[in-house]
Amino acid sequence: MNKPNLEKYGIINVKNIYHNLNRTALVENAVKHGEGILTNLGAINVITGKNTGRSPKDRFIVDQPSIHNKVDWNDINMPISEKVFDNLLIRATSYLQGKNIYVYDGFVGHDPQNSLSLRVITDLATTALLSENMFVSGRGKNPSIWENPDFTLIAVPWCKAIPKLDGTRSDVAIIFNFERKIALVVGSWYGGEVKKVMFSIMNFMLPEKNIFPMHCSANMGQDGKTALYFGLSGTGKTTLSTDPDRILIGDDEHAWTDRGIFNLEGGCYAKVIGITPEKDPEIYQGIRFGTLLENVVVNDERIPDFQNKKYTENTRAAIPLEFIPRAQLDATGPIPSTIFFLSADAFGVLPPISKLTKEQAMYYFISGYTAKVAGTETGIIEPIPTFSACFGAPFMMRHPSEYAKMLGERIVKHDVDVFLINTGWTGGPYGTGTRIKLRYTRGMISAALDGRFKNINFIKEPYFGLMIPQEIPNTDIPRKILFPQETWISKEEYDKYAKKLAWNFHKNFEKFKTSVPKEVANAGPIIKI
Repeated sequence: MNKPNLEKYGIINVKNIYHNLNRTALVENAVKHGEGILTNLGAINVITGKNTGRSPKDRFIVDQPSIHNKVDWNDINMPISEKVFDNLLIRATSYLQGKNIYVYDGFVGHDPQNSLSLRVITDLATTALLSENMFVSGRGKNPSIWENPDFTLIAVPWCKAIPKLDGTRSDVAIIFNFERKIALVVGSWYGGEVKKVMFSIMNFMLPEKNIFPMHCSANMGQDGKTALYFGLSGTGKTTLSTDPDRILIGDDEHAWTDRGIFNLEGGCYAKVIGITPEKDPEIYQGIRFGTLLENVVVNDERIPDFQNKKYTENTRAAIPLEFIPRAQLDATGPIPSTIFFLSADAFGVLPPISKLTKEQAMYYFISGYTAKVAGTETGIIEPIPTFSACFGAPFMMRHPSEYAKMLGERIVKHDVDVFLINTGWTGGPYGTGTRIKLRYTRGMISAALDGRFKNINFIKEPYFGLMIPQEIPNTDIPRKILFPQETWISKEEYDKYAKKLAWNFHKNFEKFKTSVPKEVANAGPIIKI
């Protein structure tokens, strides 16, 4: 195989070029060069240093006339000049001189008509392994595709930006240059940066083709009907989509065309803190030779301790899709029939399931709500509301209203049912109430997917205007749990927390009110503070 031409990127005087190595060779090289250690499960584990999560404040887009009016410029999509990009590109390519270089050629997206050809260039075998696991393989395809790929990603984790010289905020820099078709990841070894760079690029490019990019998981029933699960970290997106009774299409990134949906990735980047073979069998079975673990504590006998948060709570596994039991290997599916928005409401006031109108769906999609709990080590148990537009604000380069409009059009065109699911607390807020049982949540989702709500009545909830099913047919789920105010001991306390959450929704949505139709802006909580 001909060696790839790296000189056009300014990469010269390198030691060796390893082009499209398979997983075995990449793991072998990674161990040989001290990047990570093999565990007793067969997976290789790496410790990524101080960066154990994404760095959204270090993400920049080169401001160019061709894209200026299309980008939603904000504190995540921050503009940067061509000069700064050129300086960082020179720094990155100079750093690669004299080093072993790994080149991965593949695709983002399983739909051949709408995929993006990708070349990843890095000096770390484990970054190449992550690319091999998370993107779609280019093996067997015409190699000339990558002589001029749609995008090139240069990832140099141990090369550091110098803020005073490079015009960055820190020694980490993630920079997109759409006209040059190059993205840089400098200063961070965390694998999520690599995969989310390409997701962000697809989020920007696909709407030009009237394709709806989505930060969601997807699965399919034996009846061939697909469902989407939108949700932020900790809401159960991966857990609920890897249902043993359904076929997994993907756990994180998808796109919706006129023909159906397709996974943008070739694997699952699963959060593995706290996983067990009993609770998370599909993910656990996928952790074997060829899988990349990040920041998992491993003992002297090479046994991973998935309960240990020594390095971070954000421990990860980059698992190829073919390692996941019951995964749909072509990672495609028909037009979705059902959509679920997942919110882990730590205030304990949202119903465990409610049906949304199109306008409500657009409102809650733009809001992207969940809630987190403060650290118990300080004795603070008050929930903290979190809003992330489109359930993925850090990856959405266009204005949220543009993605919401695409969602609304598809709900109407294909008569899609949309449900809001609270995977959080009931009977009180975090610290007082209890977490809704996973068994109950699965039962409610199954009822929605099976069409058991078609012929039952819905009751309007008084604070948010949400429609709650009066029962869950053919289950042992208590009726009382469907109505949050009935699960609280104190009605006055419930009112206080419900009004507080409603106020947070209204406050967050202020910045979107003028960019959406009036009926969408008015589709939020009906209790106004």
